[in-house]
Amino acid sequence: MLLRVLTAFRNHPWAGRVLAAFAVALAAAPAALTQHRPITLSALIDRAQIEDMLVEYYEELSAGSARFDSYYTDDAVLDVNGIVKRGKGPIDDLYKTIPKSKGTVHVLLTNPKIDVDGDSATAEVIWTEVYSETHGAPPQILEQGREHDELVKRNGRWYLKKRVVTNDGGLPAALEKYYKVR
Repeated sequence: MLLRVLTAFRNHPWAGRVLAAFAVALAAAPAALTQHRPITLSALIDRAQIEDMLVEYYEELSAGSARFDSYYTDDAVLDVNGIVKRGKGPIDDLYKTIPKSKGTVHVLLTNPKIDVDGDSATAEVIWTEVYSETHGAPPQILEQGREHDELVKRNGRWYLKKRVVTNDGGLPAALEKYYKVR
């Protein structure tokens, strides 16, 4: 269709510029198209399930839960600012060391990049902890950082296989000695 339009307007003053722009775009297209997998209905459903699972995970964390083993594979690895735990038990033990907040904490997940490849996936998000001492107090940003997750799908459910959490701001002083720049 584009070729028919260009042929019809071949003598128009801007036809050469349009054809040149089209040629540049066409030359760049293969590189751009290879960067992303084709979007399928199944991949969209998986992506939504992964995003929902991450939101649920952070809701549990905000509520002060210390039981996260149901989100991980048996051989999972969790790396939080250089503190590395392997397996469900040690991961749960790490969460038990997080002090409970007196106010309300919500974790915002933004800029999700989720790439699904069959029964495996990667997810990258930016997380921001927002704290309110009371319902009348103005909210404060406590911490912010990034996470990179490697996930697997088993029996129709997504699990975290490897999770790398990096704090970019508001790192608690007690964790400073473990912090790794990434």
